[in-house]
Amino acid sequence: MAKEHPRRIVITGVSRGLGRAMVEGFIDRGHVVAGCARSAEAIDELRRRFGPPHRFDVVDVAKEPEVARWAKAVLADSPVVDLLINNAALINRNAPLWQVPPEEFEAVIDVNIKGVYYVLRHFLPSMVARGQGVIVNISSGWGRSTSPEVAPYCATKWAIEGLTQALAQELPPGMAAVPLNPGIIHTQMLESCFGPEAASYPSPQQWAEKAIPLLLRLGPKHNGRPMSVGVGE
Repeated sequence: MAKEHPRRIVITGVSRGLGRAMVEGFIDRGHVVAGCARSAEAIDELRRRFGPPHRFDVVDVAKEPEVARWAKAVLADSPVVDLLINNAALINRNAPLWQVPPEEFEAVIDVNIKGVYYVLRHFLPSMVARGQGVIVNISSGWGRSTSPEVAPYCATKWAIEGLTQALAQELPPGMAAVPLNPGIIHTQMLESCFGPEAASYPSPQQWAEKAIPLLLRLGPKHNGRPMSVGVGE
């Protein structure tokens, strides 16, 4: 595969699924990746497989002090972030809203909304100071429509759509913020909702083959535009 002009890419939630597939795809194309996840085992594996200049850290994005330390360390390596992808997310176990335990509802909110905010809070100042960079907040089809028994997750992804489009209005010229619906992909998250039927959908690796070229093409002209993988720019 031909190598592209190297970019510096920051991704949350890299332990599995779409995050892991993006790490592998971007690095295979010659880009430098800094990623985080809660799983120490997954981070150790990524560190062994992909050494410097890539970096991987154990971070819970729902904890602002951890995000602050991570961002400081990543930006100390280099203040340049060309593409920031907020991918980390949780989904509630299928249940009517009134049966979702409060602690489960709170966890989904903490990761899917607060976690995105914390990452933006600590990486955006450097990007804004340069007047360059693209922010992609991973949304969902359930950020533009709804289904029963996943109300907490729907609420967070609708929030991400609004947060991202408002952020787009605040960025300086030369930057972009995009909410991206990845489509329906066979991940552990999908299995929790669809059960065995999830296996009939594309794998994260198949998704990444289509998604990564799209992500690398995003720029200022896409600022504030809700997008989906497979939908023309």
